[in-house]
Amino acid sequence: QVQLVESGGGLVQAGGSLRLSCLISRSILSSNAVGWYRQAPGKQRELVALSTGGITNYAESVEGRCTIGINYGKRTMYLQMNSLKAEDTAVYYCYVNWNLGNYWGQGTQVTVSS
Repeated sequence: QVQLVESGGGLVQAGGSLRLSCLISRSILSSNAVGWYRQAPGKQRELVALSTGGITNYAESVEGRCTIGINYGKRTMYLQMNSLKAEDTAVYYCYVNWNLGNYWGQGTQVTVSS
């Protein structure tokens, strides 16, 4: 069974940084897409960043402040978030698409205090 396990969330002051990690139980070399989504209270899940075919697209709201990193050997994906804002508060989910389907982690809470 494929598992994605996020870590690294927490409480941070506005302007601070966090690095989220996602450990994946299956090789991501054969994946079609990897990325991060988030869901704030009372809102729908939204894309943060998605990497496909070596090209990464970021949501306009995080452009320039967030960066995806991938360590294929460690089967780990990262999301470096800088200059955090209160509106970045959400549960963050990592995501991988393989031919066999879409897979999500359980989520990690990020809370930014203003």
